Amino acid sequence: MTPTATGPGPGRRDRKKRQTRAALTEAALRLVAERGLAQVTVEEISEAVDVSPRTFFNYFSCKDDALVGDQAGHAARLVARLAAVPPEVPVLAALRTAFDEVIDEIRAEPELWCLRMDVVTRNPALLPRLLAGNTEAERAIVEVVAARVGVDPGHAYPALVTAVTGAVLRNAMTRWAAHPDRPDLPDLVDEAFAAIAAGLPEPDRP
Repeated sequence: MTPTATGPGPGRRDRKKRQTRAALTEAALRLVAERGLAQVTVEEISEAVDVSPRTFFNYFSCKDDALVGDQAGHAARLVARLAAVPPEVPVLAALRTAFDEVIDEIRAEPELWCLRMDVVTRNPALLPRLLAGNTEAERAIVEVVAARVGVDPGHAYPALVTAVTGAVLRNAMTRWAAHPDRPDLPDLVDEAFAAIAAGLPEPDRP
């Protein structure tokens, strides 16, 4: 018998898993935005999606993980994209190219990302988990950058360029989320990268 006759194939199961994970994330963010971090339980998040708490823990180790997002997944995709950029491309341009996939994910769900940024801002208890994920991602990027420029990962340059470009993306996202007209995120990222590449000149005085 064919897979269609016996039941859903792996593709359909994977889509269902992604849908469930996304629904749990959205429910967690919306509930915490409404009530605050301490006033929302895993049971309430699960009930909002009509799944059991056991199902919730199939996707997340705790409530905080559902709120801060799939940092490990984002980092892995970013590192893979960076490693795939031809070695002759300068580091700043390579990192800007690598950010395209992350930017596309944000643009695909702008309301969700803005909600996540708002929740994290208003609930500082989430910051340690967010920072831990960022640290792991930056460590992986540092190793790829070091290999690109032919230096040891302990050299100052890979860590510095990784930290600076990470700050560029965060700054662009903050400006994007705060602007009522939602300017195009890639334009804001390009503007910030151009400023860094130019040596961060002071803006013209009015």
